[in-house]
Amino acid sequence: MAESLRLALAVAGKDIRAELRSRTALLSAVVFAALVLVVFNFARDPTALAATDLAPSVLWVTFALAAMVALNRAFTIEREHGALDGLLLAPLPRGALFAGKLLANLAFVGTVEAVTLPLFVLFFNVDLWRALPGLIGVTALATIGFVSVGTIFSAMAVRTRFAELMLPVLLLPFMVPPLIGAVQVTSRLLAGRPLSEMLGWLRLLALYDVVFVTLCTMTFSAVVDE
Repeated sequence: MAESLRLALAVAGKDIRAELRSRTALLSAVVFAALVLVVFNFARDPTALAATDLAPSVLWVTFALAAMVALNRAFTIEREHGALDGLLLAPLPRGALFAGKLLANLAFVGTVEAVTLPLFVLFFNVDLWRALPGLIGVTALATIGFVSVGTIFSAMAVRTRFAELMLPVLLLPFMVPPLIGAVQVTSRLLAGRPLSEMLGWLRLLALYDVVFVTLCTMTFSAVVDE
């Protein structure tokens, strides 16, 4: 177990160092998120719809779209440099490889979300201070779920000719349940509702994480070995 964790951290560290050298995916995702927020901000009629009513949906649509931009690079570096086969031939358990890729993707998507949140507050003038701890928790729950699915779909799509187009097609249907749950919890957090009203959605998010992280770990070996 300790050895697998060490190998997973080594894979994650490799991806993070490679991204920090180029910063291409992170900058693209952050710019894309900012553009989406600008479009939503100017498309909203403040006299017809309050910012707090629209804010949860806008926030999670922005998170989801920016995450897909970031997830597109999960296996791109290995493909571009012809290193994917070498990585698969390395004496590395497939579970550790998936865990490392998942950790790196969580770091990338989490960074994009952390940068996007202040921009969201700036554009929509929403007070998140009281709801911030709960918002961080629900963001972590939702992000782990769809990033785990995005990681395995990225491994499937990377060998196709149109990987950048295939990933959103495959991933979007699986993002719907966590996004619905996250929007419902976020709207209640911003409205100051009690925790009891959110427990059902939080359980759904936690169950989604457990099921799909387990399934993706179990099926990753079959996906990359094909």
